[in-house]
Amino acid sequence: MNGRSLISQSESHGALSLLSGGLDSQLAICLLRDQGIRVHAIVFESPFFDSTHARIAADRLGVPLHVVDFTADIVAILKNPKHGFGSNMNPCIDCHTRMLQRAGQMLENVNCNFVSTGEVANQRPMSQAPNTMKRIARECGYDGLVVRPMSAKVLPETLPEQNGWIDRERLMGISGRSREA
Repeated sequence: MNGRSLISQSESHGALSLLSGGLDSQLAICLLRDQGIRVHAIVFESPFFDSTHARIAADRLGVPLHVVDFTADIVAILKNPKHGFGSNMNPCIDCHTRMLQRAGQMLENVNCNFVSTGEVANQRPMSQAPNTMKRIARECGYDGLVVRPMSAKVLPETLPEQNGWIDRERLMGISGRSREA
């Protein structure tokens, strides 16, 4: 399939991308948009998560931003984290799972087909190990629909890649803390 037909095919598909405002989440959005994917961004606010950087990034990127109050979710997770606590009272796996679940629940409302994140495989040992990332995608209820453009080439193929909505070859294969693919 040539790039032109992929873009025309992709224009009808949309991604709801988790946006922290950091570089990786912004680059992930750019990688999708470069393939003609419509992108909406989502950020979660709570006493632990501030949306200031995401708001600035969404404005610079020119993408619609959905701000979701995550306070009740995080309180419930802190009371009973399924996967326990990380260091400094950080239930990473449970938070990531719930965020992806909440984003997935919004897909139809924002006319999007899949969720994406700026996560990089092996960047954080607890929540971003490839096996943990796979478990999080499965447990959130949207397995196969969670695309991680920064590390796609080192992770299993997702449904959007298999269905030709995204060209896997135009995604990244970054793993670890460096940014070398």
